[in-house]
Amino acid sequence: MQQPVKNKSGPFDWLAVTEAGLYCRPGGFHVDPSRPVPKALITHGHGDHARPGHAAVLTTPATGAIMRARFGAEAGAIEPVRYGEERRIGEVRVRFVPAGHILGSAQIVLEHAGRRVVVSGDYKRRRDPTCAPFEPVPCDVFITEATFALPVFRHPPAEAEIARLLESLRLFPERAHLVGVYALGKCQRVIALLREAGYDRPIYLHGALRALTEFYVAEGVPLGALPDATRAAKDAMKGAVVLAPPAAIGERWSRRLPDPLAALASGWMRVRQRAKQHGIELPLVISDHADWDELTATITELKPGEVWVTHGREEALVHWCRSQGIAARALMLAGRADEDGT
Repeated sequence: MQQPVKNKSGPFDWLAVTEAGLYCRPGGFHVDPSRPVPKALITHGHGDHARPGHAAVLTTPATGAIMRARFGAEAGAIEPVRYGEERRIGEVRVRFVPAGHILGSAQIVLEHAGRRVVVSGDYKRRRDPTCAPFEPVPCDVFITEATFALPVFRHPPAEAEIARLLESLRLFPERAHLVGVYALGKCQRVIALLREAGYDRPIYLHGALRALTEFYVAEGVPLGALPDATRAAKDAMKGAVVLAPPAAIGERWSRRLPDPLAALASGWMRVRQRAKQHGIELPLVISDHADWDELTATITELKPGEVWVTHGREEALVHWCRSQGIAARALMLAGRADEDGT
């Protein structure tokens, strides 16, 4: 059943929340639907936004390539849309603009009946050497994520966290530093930040990170030497950085590493209990999502008439918006999940 979203001006009847997610009636499409639909617009390639089974997909070229690599024929008929290129879908004008989250990530700009809506997808405002930066688009309605929408979440500079990792390597030159990273985006960003900090040694990869990392390199992101951690000699990895998916940190394969020191790169590492639960010795607060200050600063910059909040801690951000005189509501879309890779 489709329920129209309402705003302070009355029924905003061309956008609806359905069981599959956000639906645009005059365009006949969903945005980041949680189940297969006839036509989907996809903000980026993470699994809680890009899913298989849609008949037709519009997305950026990089995200389309990621979906094909992950889903094969189940990716659907993908129509790539470059940043800034305008398409008319039904009665709606549509653009994809950079979101700064990962390679290919986009906000989706919808214009219809004299109103502009921006669907942020996931985004961050910090510099990232592996993807295009967030592009602010003034709008009537801003639909924003809220993964870290609590004042406790204020991320330190990623460069400072990389400096902590390098200092640990200096202090413990006999230990392999096993860093948990999400396979798409976080892995490649951590490598790029290490290279920018002057770390030119080989960085060893778990096999599950290989394909997407090679995709980034093919897209023009230089990452240096990245040998396979499962094939390298044990002594070669003393004092080295070894990257693996978070779930693989405690698996049997890691026992072949020389005295591994467990680290995890995630915005959730701000919560000490999460680090303890995962047995993490070196929590690295590196996130690909906007923190509290970035979320509120972005809303202040865009000056939307209304904010719709989804994917995270909706209540706190809705309360902040209302305290600033901005109409706001939580969309409560289904199918979004917190990940240790955030």
